[in-house]
Amino acid sequence: MFSKILIANRGEIACRVIRTCRRLGIRTVAVYSEADADAQHVRQADEAYLIGGPRPADSYLRGDAVIAAAREAGAEAIHPGYGFLSENADFADAVAAAGLVFIGPSGASMRKMGSKAGAKELMAAAGVPVVPGYTGEDQSPNTLAREAARIGFPLMIKAAHGGGGKGMRVVHRLEDFIAQLESCQREAANAFGRDRVLLERYVASPRHIEIQVFADAHGHTLHLNERECSAQRRYQKVLEESPSPFLTPALRAAMGDAAVKAAQAIDYVNAGTVEFIVDPDGQFYFMEINTRLQVEHPVTELVTGLDLVEWQLRVAASEALPLAQEDIRQRGHAIEVRLYAEDPEAGFLPGSGRLERLALPEASPGVRIDAGVVEGDTVTIFYDPMIAKLIVHGADRMEALARLRDALARCDIAGPKSNIAFLERLVRHPAVTGGWIDTGYLDRHLDEFMPAPSLASTQQVALVAAELLWQEARARAQAGDGDEPDSPWAIADGWRLGHAGARPLAFAHLGQTWTALAHGHGGRYRIELADEVHEVEDARLTGDLLGLRIHGQARRFRILRHGTRLTLHDGEQRTAVETVPAYRRTDMAEASGSGKILAPMPGCVVLVKARPGDEVVAGQELLVMEAMKMELAVKASRDGVVADVRAAAGDFVEADTVLVALE
Repeated sequence: MFSKILIANRGEIACRVIRTCRRLGIRTVAVYSEADADAQHVRQADEAYLIGGPRPADSYLRGDAVIAAAREAGAEAIHPGYGFLSENADFADAVAAAGLVFIGPSGASMRKMGSKAGAKELMAAAGVPVVPGYTGEDQSPNTLAREAARIGFPLMIKAAHGGGGKGMRVVHRLEDFIAQLESCQREAANAFGRDRVLLERYVASPRHIEIQVFADAHGHTLHLNERECSAQRRYQKVLEESPSPFLTPALRAAMGDAAVKAAQAIDYVNAGTVEFIVDPDGQFYFMEINTRLQVEHPVTELVTGLDLVEWQLRVAASEALPLAQEDIRQRGHAIEVRLYAEDPEAGFLPGSGRLERLALPEASPGVRIDAGVVEGDTVTIFYDPMIAKLIVHGADRMEALARLRDALARCDIAGPKSNIAFLERLVRHPAVTGGWIDTGYLDRHLDEFMPAPSLASTQQVALVAAELLWQEARARAQAGDGDEPDSPWAIADGWRLGHAGARPLAFAHLGQTWTALAHGHGGRYRIELADEVHEVEDARLTGDLLGLRIHGQARRFRILRHGTRLTLHDGEQRTAVETVPAYRRTDMAEASGSGKILAPMPGCVVLVKARPGDEVVAGQELLVMEAMKMELAVKASRDGVVADVRAAAGDFVEADTVLVALE
């Protein structure tokens, strides 16, 4: 076994590898960018080396700098994690050439999977089912359009090199093919340096099933059963689970056998994942092999009781696999979701900023948290905005879902916006609870997972009561710190000379402002909302728990406060509002005629179409940005003439940065 390894990654996967190494007595070396100088993986490793600037191309994608750090530290091996250099065959070869061990497959095996086109041909020859399509060398638009017409629509355009959901487009009509092809090629070139594509028949309403495989250098290959990843948005996995509620025992066995054949066909060694799509009739087709550890590997760990990182280390150290296929057992059910700094209500735009609050459930036998940040850390614009992975385990699927709902209810994130509320709605949706969601369901029915445009009156009353109690507590605390702690002015009941007390309050929710007028104090209130009057009794805040009676009916909520934000949780769903001044009304959106075109998200500018002096019309595409594997077109807000372009391709920008100014 190794005595010291370098981890060529960051964030939660680096921290996760460190945990296993610490348990095994292996010293760890971290590398970091200028943006990650204070990151958790740097703090947790035994030693750490700066390798470059904040952009991935200047640091985590610099194989030479990583290898130099490993040699300086005296590391014997390099663990690539996932992303960055993990599937770079040249890097794997360079590690070996430097006399170090790459904890993963060989560069030769990677190259066999580096091209989706070549991989499909290889898998077909090995007897693994593949989707019909076109994988030819001729990449001219005319040839591709002709092949598309032959395959039929809908069809999928895929980048031939790379993965992770990038460089993929579904085309429904021949008329749209060329435009979608150009977009796909541009994204592929930016992400992978090559713009070759392949075409595949689009399988309608498929399930996404992946099989975890492992192989050692002694000729042993096995699989660790499946993970279902059908809950996706824009080809990005949202929820992963094992076992799949869709697979029959016979289908599970057939897919496991096919996955082993696929690994053997490329002389695979170490951890890998064979991904399949399965049509509603149970016919499965090879998609790709991810030649690395997957983000969702904890799901497999919880149902098998195995440490896959430990297996990676042992196999890389030339040990044989510790178990045979017949020894693999599956116990209970595991589910994983990913907590992201993103705004679902704004098209899931990725976010950045300081984590002013990060409250996650405590780890337990049924709840696992894999995180690379703590409260006070910053989510930067340079990397994937994942905050943590939440993984639960139960005796069966019903128990696992219940445990996941409870764990999500105990999460709270303030600073950048997060997807927690979206995930809570997801895990209660019938398509998920019933186990019949397919890969396109979220994109087809996204509105079903979004918050209601308005609040129920009970929610409004609870929020008003919580705000009143908080105001009263704050007034008492301020009076206690002053010269007259027993002053009647500390009651904060809204009393004014000549009339009964009344307190106006205002709140903002989804861009709309609503108001309330409250009478009373001390937990007994009459609250006016629009044309309704609500009687509240026995309202009490105990920590973050609000208890009250509304028209005599007892209710209980969880209330979280951070600054002006109030989050109400009713046991199933959360609702967040902002408290705003009662006598000031501001437009929640910037006037469209300002002439300033702002970055809608933090990310990288990949294409600039506008030039000073150009005449543009409202809705015209001016730039294209990319963040979190997503391309977004930035368009003109009105007709006008471009006065100034303040960004260039390759620039990383924060949200709300002025990109283009119109005259």
